[in-house]
Amino acid sequence: MIRLHFTAEDLCRITLAPAANALAETVLGARLGLRPGGRGGGGRNPGQTRRTRSAVRQWDRSPRGGPGLRAGVLAELLAEDGFVPDFLLQPGIHDLSGALEAAVATPVERLALDLGIPEAEGWNGGLVRPGRWARELAQGSPAASRALLHETRDFFARRVEPLWPRIRRDVLADRALRSEMLLRGGVEALLTTLGTTWRWRYPTLHLPSASTYDVPLCGRGLLLVPSWFATGPSVMYRPEAATVLVHPLYEAAGEGAEGDERPEALAALLGRTRARVLALLRTPATTTALAERAGVSLPAASHHAGVLRAAGLVDTVRTGTAVLHSLTPLGHSLLAGTAP
Repeated sequence: MIRLHFTAEDLCRITLAPAANALAETVLGARLGLRPGGRGGGGRNPGQTRRTRSAVRQWDRSPRGGPGLRAGVLAELLAEDGFVPDFLLQPGIHDLSGALEAAVATPVERLALDLGIPEAEGWNGGLVRPGRWARELAQGSPAASRALLHETRDFFARRVEPLWPRIRRDVLADRALRSEMLLRGGVEALLTTLGTTWRWRYPTLHLPSASTYDVPLCGRGLLLVPSWFATGPSVMYRPEAATVLVHPLYEAAGEGAEGDERPEALAALLGRTRARVLALLRTPATTTALAERAGVSLPAASHHAGVLRAAGLVDTVRTGTAVLHSLTPLGHSLLAGTAP
């Protein structure tokens, strides 16, 4: 169990990453391909089998997913128990080129700590058996840095980039959902709903792990980074900044985003626009957000939501001056084609 300990200051300094992180997604996608079945937790949470989202399982079975990482420095850094060195996450830089440049510019002293080279002592763990590439990286080898740049860019181009528009969209949908939860129920609601097996008991967030760690946030806060490829939580402790928690997307945030013909089948019953509104509410939304997603006016979005609510397909909850629309179990069943 990993336990994140909050102070009152930390609860006031919870932030959400603004966009998908290209380097983190590339690294986590490569790790997933190296460990069939979604094994591994990453960061400070290795050694535990994880549940992959259905969209990721589809990617893993497709020609652009699955094993595809050639033996080399990147594979060596990710091969053991799902470990991900901190310097490969770069949570503050979202474009791949900038994040990679920052990763290879990491000082050798920090690299040694992140990789767990035996000669360096660090609390963050590391590779159990550092190989040649890891040792060369920790010694500042230009050849090892160039190899890491090449292999990471290559994996992104071949395996991740074709999916990048969807990843960006799904991450933004997850961010919108977390924002709505924060608006609707405050920090308590946000932390309670981060993961189905995660437990929030003030002042501690409990994360499942094969190992036990206590991580005090020390008043610097917590940065939440949603990930398309993550299969479990990853924690990155930064003494100089907010602790980073990489977490899997909300299960419904990216499901059915491509190749979903069910709204078309419902168009004759509900009307094309209303069927689309119903499908868009897989991720809860305010009336304003729903209007933007559906490309309709605010009054039209409110009207469609009201009709669907009267039919028992949508639930609406008022939060201050706004309202939050979400699917009822019947609405989910209708979209899935399982309604009685």
